[in-house]
Amino acid sequence: MALVRILVDGYSLLHNWPELAPGKARHSAAARDELIHRLTLYRDAIGTPITVVFDGANADIRLSTVESTPEMEILYSRAGQTADDLIERAAHRLISYGDVLAVTDDFAERDTVIALGGMASSCLNFTQTVESALAELQDDIKTHNRKERNRFKRS
Repeated sequence: MALVRILVDGYSLLHNWPELAPGKARHSAAARDELIHRLTLYRDAIGTPITVVFDGANADIRLSTVESTPEMEILYSRAGQTADDLIERAAHRLISYGDVLAVTDDFAERDTVIALGGMASSCLNFTQTVESALAELQDDIKTHNRKERNRFKRS
């Protein structure tokens, strides 16, 4: 089956990706926006929709300035909910449409998603995958631009 959606525990990934938004607090709006920006680039590179879920109930956080779309969905949990709850619910509902990947460093959460029939990834493994895909995309763009520049020089 094809991968239909990637479900990301936003704060788990932020805490395990220190190169992202250096000098910014991990719970800051700037760090969240940078994570969403990087995940959007990755989504554009691979074509698989991503849902990033942040725990939002225990603070008066400023929501992201980035708009949520069906391809890059941004969710915040409500009071009485956690990001894990929303990820489990989404995995349960989406699994009948294809493979679902949950990204978190919470072992219990990964085990739950796997028990539901989904797949799970550690944050470190996922960040390496994202960085590799984005580097490959940059190389492809450079190669394409070089070919186009040479083509126009010959014209």
